[in-house]
Amino acid sequence: MAGQANAQEAPQTPQAAGQAPAIAPGQLAPAPAAAQVAQDESGVVNRILVRGNQRIDQTTVLSYLPIQPGDTVDGALLDVALRTLTRTQLFADVQLGLQPNGDLVITIVENPIINQVVFEGNSALSLKKLTDEITLAPRGIYTRAKVQEDVGKIVELYRLSGRISATVTPKLVQLEQNRVDVVFEIDEGPATGLDAITFLGNRAFADSDLREVMVTKQSQWWRLFSSNDNYDPNRLDYDQQQLRKFYTNRGYYDFRIISAVAELKPDDSAFGLTITVDEGDRYNFGEIKVVTENSRLNPEFLQLLIPIRSGQLFESDKIESSVDALTFAAGSAGYAFVDIRPQYKANPETDTVDVTFNVSEGQRVYVERINVVGNTRTIDPVIRRELMLTEGDAFNRALLERSRNYLRALGFFKDVTVEETRGSAPDRSVVNVTVTEQPTGELSVGAGFSSVDSFVVNLGITERNFRGRGQNVVARAEWGSLRQNIDFRFTEPKFLGRDVGAGFDLFHSRFDFQEESSFDYRSTGAGLRLSYPINGYTRFSARYFIKDDEIIVPTGYCSSGGSGSRALCEQVGASLNSSIGYTLGIDRRNDPIRATRGWTGTLRQDFAGVGGDVNYVKTEVEAAYYYGFSPQWIVSLQGSAGYVSGWQGDAVRINDRFFKGGNSFRGFETAGMGPRDLLTTDALGGNFYAVGTVELSLPNFLPEEYGIKTSLFTDFGTLGVLDNRYTLTSAGVTDPNIVDDMSLRAAAGLSIHWKSPMGPIRFDLSKVLSSEEYDKTETFRFSTSTQF
Repeated sequence: MAGQANAQEAPQTPQAAGQAPAIAPGQLAPAPAAAQVAQDESGVVNRILVRGNQRIDQTTVLSYLPIQPGDTVDGALLDVALRTLTRTQLFADVQLGLQPNGDLVITIVENPIINQVVFEGNSALSLKKLTDEITLAPRGIYTRAKVQEDVGKIVELYRLSGRISATVTPKLVQLEQNRVDVVFEIDEGPATGLDAITFLGNRAFADSDLREVMVTKQSQWWRLFSSNDNYDPNRLDYDQQQLRKFYTNRGYYDFRIISAVAELKPDDSAFGLTITVDEGDRYNFGEIKVVTENSRLNPEFLQLLIPIRSGQLFESDKIESSVDALTFAAGSAGYAFVDIRPQYKANPETDTVDVTFNVSEGQRVYVERINVVGNTRTIDPVIRRELMLTEGDAFNRALLERSRNYLRALGFFKDVTVEETRGSAPDRSVVNVTVTEQPTGELSVGAGFSSVDSFVVNLGITERNFRGRGQNVVARAEWGSLRQNIDFRFTEPKFLGRDVGAGFDLFHSRFDFQEESSFDYRSTGAGLRLSYPINGYTRFSARYFIKDDEIIVPTGYCSSGGSGSRALCEQVGASLNSSIGYTLGIDRRNDPIRATRGWTGTLRQDFAGVGGDVNYVKTEVEAAYYYGFSPQWIVSLQGSAGYVSGWQGDAVRINDRFFKGGNSFRGFETAGMGPRDLLTTDALGGNFYAVGTVELSLPNFLPEEYGIKTSLFTDFGTLGVLDNRYTLTSAGVTDPNIVDDMSLRAAAGLSIHWKSPMGPIRFDLSKVLSSEEYDKTETFRFSTSTQF
């Protein structure tokens, strides 16, 4: 009878490992004849003859043979030759014999070639999953050992899927030309679930709390698509680790699992799992020390870096965090391969645990070589110029981490890993930079509608890594009912091979502010930009722009009989704006994409009046602070302020003032807050603003691939300070139709950011907390944006 492999039986038993295949349909193959050699044969080999070979060439057989014509052989040497040929797994049987005439005759029976591998009876596991698991394959060599090995793999695969009673019967179908079909007959049996998970010995936490920690779950009707509600010993080992981590993170230092027993019900339908634990007492941290091998690393300073203090509740995660902090500090000092081992001493009488961190610095390490891998398009110099270390420098982990952030900030790569390995000597390290490139060019053609811009059509070409040299090129055209814009931008991040960015802009735009302020704004111009880093966190940029601006109002709006405000009508017409400016930016975030720690600060100033018709000084400052409780829970505090004032007797033109609302201050319409003409309801903008935002990013429990982020926000601030010539009448008294009271505005709500296939979309739901009666507020807004 054909043998079966049973999933309930241990893999090392003959049954679990599978029986010998058959040489005819439905029959088992007999065990191959034992390889034989006559032990008493000896003499000189005259010729070597190979018999029985069909597919394998004689020269191939002779190449494995450790005997040549003319050699003197005995039984021991013939036995070695026999074992050598057997180990090739090419032959089902091998026999050697030395004839009286000196001929060494090798008689072989070749192992058959596999024609196909067939699975019968499998429905719970796909054909691909089974095929990927086994080693047998068409056109491969058939051996009994391989079949036995594959039977065990199939049984294990079914066991992991919860089918403990599955059996596998291998069979062989003999074909012509020494070919065979291998058939695995599978009886999957019923899925074996977990009827109950019970805990014994737990006092501090209920069974339900501990079950939540485990990956393994009890079988329930609603877990139709879960594979974790069956008994899997490997998964149970992981669950025990999770339980230990759960307890040790809550002070139970000497927690242990006494036993974990799975019992199969009499009808083989489900298991019952019983876990017996010993919680022990709850411990606090006792004495904390850092011990180093020598004085090259200051133990007192290192102790300040670890997030553990005596008297705190014992948490195993804090030990791991401390080891990471010490490793990073040692790496920053040039010790790449520092060894840190925590040593514990429990004090049961005081329920405290003393922890000593033993630091073995090793030798100071230098960078021997930097390898860049994975860049199929971006040239090596573009990557290497972002690295803070070069070959020959002393190793510094802080600079290595900063280099990784610089590469991520480029936006050229989907993933960036920077790892160090040991070099050719103990004091040498090899840095491996592995990048995964992503598309950096974009051709976008689209149309959309939003509550901000109404209908809009756009066409854009963007390449952030032009020719693989890191150059940025943007050409964009946008046409909508409220705005039209054409611009071209080019940026060379390493101008003349130095760490200086240079670029130029060409643009033409027109904005419709008729609804907000009764005017249209047109601007055509060009600009030059230059930027360079002051240090690793600070960058200075300078710019020069010249543009032709024009303010357009409806016919008759600013005539003697019109109702237009002086704050608008005095600026109607064209003007030439020639300005120089600079920006000083500081970025101390831990991640340039999604920061969880750190802060940023920016100072911008522009001086108009370097020629042209417009004279003003505009200053803006911005700052942001980030603190993440976890990767999903992140608090950000943001603040910004700005002031613009004219000089040489010029008032600030309406297109150079600040407007807030819409995307810049949620809860208010675009230009919905600040100074206003009560007669025309036109927003007039302000010369000064101050705005703050508190935002909490929180998980929404949606799959990450959906690209949806949610956050709660509060915006608060003020806008105002018009020039006196617009707030006073000709008699020098306050104009009652112009309001400019600098009152506080505030709103709170929910923002949803969606990286949709059509581009980024943002939804804002807002509740205004403080406003003036003349402000224009809104509860809901959705907007689209394109990132360049």
